[in-house]
Amino acid sequence: MPRVTKSNTAKKKHKKILNATKGHYGARSRLYKTAKQSNIKSLQYAFRDRKNRKRQFRSLWISRISAGTKNLGISYSRFINGLTKSNILLNRKILSDIAVNDVTTFEKIVKTALD
Repeated sequence: MPRVTKSNTAKKKHKKILNATKGHYGARSRLYKTAKQSNIKSLQYAFRDRKNRKRQFRSLWISRISAGTKNLGISYSRFINGLTKSNILLNRKILSDIAVNDVTTFEKIVKTALD
């Protein structure tokens, strides 16, 4: 039975990691051991930040809506409370887009929420 070395497998494994860390700084993209550690950490950051992105966007939408409602003389919390009481089912993403791009429509929404 012929002897089989690990060279091909190891080379593929190393190349895969080094390609994944291509944009990293210094040894993190050149040396296998450091690159492997860097790759593991980058995947952890990516997992964490996929969750954080959702939080950050929701926060951005709320601050945009709040700015729009303050211009019309009402607080954010009163506006959201008015929306739920008047059964207007618009999410914060859509509301923030309307508040930024279409002020007249946003004013109408605020008026109906207050009534």
